Amino acid sequence: MSYKLIIVESPGKVKSISKFLGKSYRVEASLGHIRDLPKSQIGIDIENNFEPKYIPIRGKGELISKLKKEAKSAECVYLATDPDREGEAISWHLANLLELDEKSKLRITFNEITKNAVLNAIKSPRVIDMGLVDAQQARRVLDRIVGYKISPILWKKVKKGLSAGRVQSVAVRLISDREEEIEKFIPEEYWIISATLGKKGSKATFISKFYGTEKEKIELKNKENVDVILNNIQGKDYYVKKIKKGERKRNPYPPFITSTLQQDASRRLGFTTKRTMMVAQQLYEGIEIKGEGSVGLITYMRTDSIRISKEALDDVRGLIESKFGKEYLPDTPRVFKNKSSSQDAHEAIRPSNILLEPDGIKDSLNRDQYKLYKLIWERFVASQMTPVIYDTVNVDIEVSGYIFKASGSRIKFDGFNVIYKEEQEDNNGKEKEAEANNVNIPELVEGENLVLKKIDPQQHFTQPPQRYTEASLVKTLEEKGIGRPSTYAPIISTIISRDYVKRDSRFLAPTDLGRIITDLMKVHFKDIVNVKFTALMEEKLDGIEGSKKDWVEIVRDFYKDFEYSLKQAELNIGHIEVPEEVTDVICEKCGKNMVVKSGRYGKFLACPGFPECKNTKPIVEEAGVLCPDCKGKVLVRKTKKGRKYFGCENYPKCKFMTWNKPYGENCPECGS
Repeated sequence: MSYKLIIVESPGKVKSISKFLGKSYRVEASLGHIRDLPKSQIGIDIENNFEPKYIPIRGKGELISKLKKEAKSAECVYLATDPDREGEAISWHLANLLELDEKSKLRITFNEITKNAVLNAIKSPRVIDMGLVDAQQARRVLDRIVGYKISPILWKKVKKGLSAGRVQSVAVRLISDREEEIEKFIPEEYWIISATLGKKGSKATFISKFYGTEKEKIELKNKENVDVILNNIQGKDYYVKKIKKGERKRNPYPPFITSTLQQDASRRLGFTTKRTMMVAQQLYEGIEIKGEGSVGLITYMRTDSIRISKEALDDVRGLIESKFGKEYLPDTPRVFKNKSSSQDAHEAIRPSNILLEPDGIKDSLNRDQYKLYKLIWERFVASQMTPVIYDTVNVDIEVSGYIFKASGSRIKFDGFNVIYKEEQEDNNGKEKEAEANNVNIPELVEGENLVLKKIDPQQHFTQPPQRYTEASLVKTLEEKGIGRPSTYAPIISTIISRDYVKRDSRFLAPTDLGRIITDLMKVHFKDIVNVKFTALMEEKLDGIEGSKKDWVEIVRDFYKDFEYSLKQAELNIGHIEVPEEVTDVICEKCGKNMVVKSGRYGKFLACPGFPECKNTKPIVEEAGVLCPDCKGKVLVRKTKKGRKYFGCENYPKCKFMTWNKPYGENCPECGS
């Protein structure tokens, strides 16, 4: 029986797509790339126009043979890899290995795995876009040259096993530079004077804050400044000088793109970027939904476009009107403007079927899938709703020629807040003052005298910038044009796994090794770790996509200066000693303080007396509480898949374990 063959990347899509098609179609998965540069050598012929040397990926020989056999037997072949540069390159490699005519119309793409999207894609096949392929090749070639040329220098001059990357090195630099800012930061003193005021004959009070005079704002730098003000206003009358009432609207944010999804999932759900993308991939490829079979729940999750299809807009507007009412639906759909560099072939990240509400399919999702789908669904619905409307009031209070200010607001109409409350991360690390708009100000009239209940001068000091979190690092990388949506998660995973950066609670901090490598790169490979240079290179690489630029010329221009830097680095870098992290754990065999080492399976403790003393032991992290069953110490452990849990040190005698962090306090209700 003749059939048409569709090749996708992931086996997760096979089941979802197969159910839309009849027996005349067969769907197979390539399991990602089937051909790549060799690992054992650079694989780039620098003298011959940087020609890449591609070979079949080890371990995929059987799969390639199977796909070749299927392709020869098939009536026609459609390459349905992901709708991005990487997916286009995989299709090109497939066409070459399977001996297909890459100039024929064999490429199909869809932004969501729904019946309409898949069937429409099959009706409109196209040729492989070599602009996209060359853009991916150029990035791959540049990254390979940087990694394979700098890494041997690091092995020789610092220590074996180190590596450098074109984009990862910039990310490490950002984190290292932030740490340097924090260390050099000098706090500056400032004061805030708060006056708690009330109406005569009323218990209601509100807080106002010292501003200055009617003509200018006065900065309070020290106690002497404050004492002058306090002495001048002591015993004087406070009265309402000016009242300004108004209305303020707050519009919803657009639906998610890759970077904003990673940021929000980090802030709201505590997900790492890697975890977010892994779960989003599952939602995109298809989940077994009771009564529905395998369903792709969201559109493609690697995108920097906020465009929404007309069909999706119509569906979500219909849902808003029926679920929330006409007052929550704007007269016309909201249209969000893309950045000029975004790939508008994609849509924003949104639900494939808006009628599949998160709570309605909760039983078919695991915990992470439900949380992320709910976040995506709510953000998309909110993006097409009416704004939140606030009634605002701003009051100037005068006392002895000085002005105190108070402001307040209350929600007049909840708008999109009915489903999605926006949260911001404080990136600069300064303490957020309690916003005056949280104050309920009583009805006041201009000229009215007020009663002073309390005057409260408080000393403060400016705070250093905050370390990056995964969310704020992604935001910074995006703003500065470093990397692209698909690279943020791998960048962060790589710099952590290579011990250049460590997690400290939810923050990212450079290790000693990370700072040493960054300092070395700043001196000898300043372009590689230069933010502006890297962003400019990203723009050039994007230019290849529209077939506007020759990728070989871009790589050649880069290599001229890079080759000189390599030669100078070889000559000028001396041997660099990386200090070992000394612990307070004593080696029971020789009495020395053990040090932290990194090995194939992660970090461990080792005796610095090696090779005379070869004592090693695992690093044990204590949870800081005692086991409720046997009073042993509770330790932080990890499953084989890397998931953190908490268990008793006396295992296997004591079987106590919990996924949730124990705090050692008893529940006031039940004593647990």
